[in-house]
Amino acid sequence: MNESPMEFAAKARTCLFLNSDAEAVADFYVSLLPDSRIDNLVRPDPDGPALVVEFTLCGAPYMTLNGNNEVVSTHTFSISVLTEDQTETDALWKALCADGGEPGQCGWLRDRFGVHWQIVPKALPRLMSGGDPAAGARVQAALMQMGKIDIAGLEAAAAA
Repeated sequence: MNESPMEFAAKARTCLFLNSDAEAVADFYVSLLPDSRIDNLVRPDPDGPALVVEFTLCGAPYMTLNGNNEVVSTHTFSISVLTEDQTETDALWKALCADGGEPGQCGWLRDRFGVHWQIVPKALPRLMSGGDPAAGARVQAALMQMGKIDIAGLEAAAAA
């Protein structure tokens, strides 16, 4: 990890504009997913909190920026994670909903920092686009009834 006065590592990256806690948010996110790390901290005051934290999340560049108490996150921006199986889906969902996070519908949630996420098992796009329009419609209807996505429920809907 690099600490720099005001030098950015990535030319293009997603910025999460936060009320506060830029470093805590980045630390939490990189702890959840493989191929994730803190890349750079920008501290205008060496003894103060980080203003900007650049990090890599599953190989994609992000940054958190402290700065506005009036920031309200919406679904117009979310972090979407494609999970391998139900175990990974459950673990990520539980971690992101903990400590004040809020589950939503169809794999959506809002974490305790106010950032929206979509937790999508690889089975969902496979089952929705498997070549049988009726099965895809049943999978979509089942999905609309779910909070956290249940792969077994999707598979049962596809097979019905």
